[in-house]
Amino acid sequence: MVLKVFFPSCCSSADSGILIGRWISEQNSAVILAVVHFPFIPVQVKQYLGEVQRLAKVSVSVLGSWSNSKQEKEESLSEFLEDLGTIFCHEPWIQISKEGDSKFWSCSTLQKHSKNPQEEEIILVYYDQRKVMLSHLHPPLDTAGQRAEDASKLSAIFDTVARSQVLFMTDRYDEGPIKLTHWQSDGVEASIIVELMKQASVPACMLLTFLLSLLSGICRSRVLKFWPLSFLWSKLSTCEQLGHRLQHLQVISSNKKAQNQNQLMRKANIFVSLLIDVALGILLMSWLYRKNRIGHLADTLIPVADHVAEELQDLLQWLMGAPAGLKMNRALDQVLGRFFLYHIHLWISYIHLLSPFIEMILWYVGLSACLGLTVALCILSDIIALLTFHIYCFYVYGARLYCLKIYGLSSLWRLFRGKKWNVLRQRVDSCSYDLDQLFIGTLLFTILLFLLPTTALYYLVFTLLRLLVVIVQGLIHLLVDLIDSLPLYSLILRLCRSYRLAAGVKFRVLEQQDGKPLRLLMQINPLSYGGVVQTYRLPTYSCYPRDSWASLCKKLFLGELIYPWKHKGEKQN
Repeated sequence: MVLKVFFPSCCSSADSGILIGRWISEQNSAVILAVVHFPFIPVQVKQYLGEVQRLAKVSVSVLGSWSNSKQEKEESLSEFLEDLGTIFCHEPWIQISKEGDSKFWSCSTLQKHSKNPQEEEIILVYYDQRKVMLSHLHPPLDTAGQRAEDASKLSAIFDTVARSQVLFMTDRYDEGPIKLTHWQSDGVEASIIVELMKQASVPACMLLTFLLSLLSGICRSRVLKFWPLSFLWSKLSTCEQLGHRLQHLQVISSNKKAQNQNQLMRKANIFVSLLIDVALGILLMSWLYRKNRIGHLADTLIPVADHVAEELQDLLQWLMGAPAGLKMNRALDQVLGRFFLYHIHLWISYIHLLSPFIEMILWYVGLSACLGLTVALCILSDIIALLTFHIYCFYVYGARLYCLKIYGLSSLWRLFRGKKWNVLRQRVDSCSYDLDQLFIGTLLFTILLFLLPTTALYYLVFTLLRLLVVIVQGLIHLLVDLIDSLPLYSLILRLCRSYRLAAGVKFRVLEQQDGKPLRLLMQINPLSYGGVVQTYRLPTYSCYPRDSWASLCKKLFLGELIYPWKHKGEKQN
């Protein structure tokens, strides 16, 4: 039978002593956790292991002896190590020895209490105790009591190391009678800094939680549910992003402990995303307020708006003539052209009325960049929406007029065929019409059919302008969603400490020689970058189209209004 011994690579240079760990009889495996150095008192070792077993709920015991002699092995030391098997009484008693600087190790077993001792083939597997401890390939610690006892899986090894965390809390500065070597024998990593940060974060999180609960209570109050405020809160992307960031702050400031690895990674990703977002926002704010760039931007904004209005006027003058040689209905063409020209005149007057206050507005808007780059981008999207509000109005007017004619023509076409739309049953039924109804229907159908090309041309032009604005806003929202949803902490962890995001293990052969144990090295297989993004991606408000391309084309043909991104409250994971 094959005996598998999992030996921590951090103990390869430890002084001689005894091996403590867990024996997994179902797998015929021994998981070495630490080495206890000489000298020691066996009674104290047993008391210490009993305390560890009580706290960690892992059956930790003395599994064998470890000999690391830089000179030739002495007979007295070898006899002493063999005699330890009678004191601690473990079958089989594992003996591992390393002689000098030789790369060849000897590993053997003793079975003193067995009547028919059999020679076992031994596989010595080295593992990095620190990486195995932090790789989270083991079952969650809070559900360890409810886990299925499937000893054939390698997760039992990881579970043993993870649940033996109490064993690793001692360091070399401890004045106790037992000296151990394990992955934290040089001192618990950053213990003082971590403890100070934990103690300082508790009151800070409590204060932040109180302020956020107060702010969220104000946001949920009835004052914001009245018509003007509720309409602005649902339409402005800045308010949507602020509400999204408020939820993120409530998550990271919660004093509730994360239940599993995914919740912990989600909190860390949100925290790093917020930190980078605010840092980029402060950099943008410092760039804007340097060399009077706000004033230059305000001076450029009015000429750009005038230039856009002039281009729209030239476009309408072109449509009021003979665009591309098309013969339009002159009366309707003149009415629609003058109607839209009047709206452009109102828009130019509105912009020039606000021109004295634009620099001051931009100065205060620039301060909002300290809340994060995403908030500044959402404000930019809202500013674009306000500056192109006249294009949106043109699109709505053209779409409504075009939609009215399309539905009128479809209804009159059913009249020609002796059909009608049954509203109650939502279907087309047969119907008999008299001569007057057919005559009036023919006249109306003819009028609508000959007026349709003029309306369709205006609708097509303004729809293309509206889609151009929507594409610009969509690109801005894509960048906002990228910053909000990208798991930056997980990607940094994958780059720096890939073993923390483990997908599995692999084994590499170190030594295979007759008469010597087979030596393997167990390595952690990290998640790929695509797997990291897919696994730990944060939920966000999507700005992708809600409809398929076929549905979108159908809406454009029928003249229905399109909303290219999801509104507040429609989350996408």
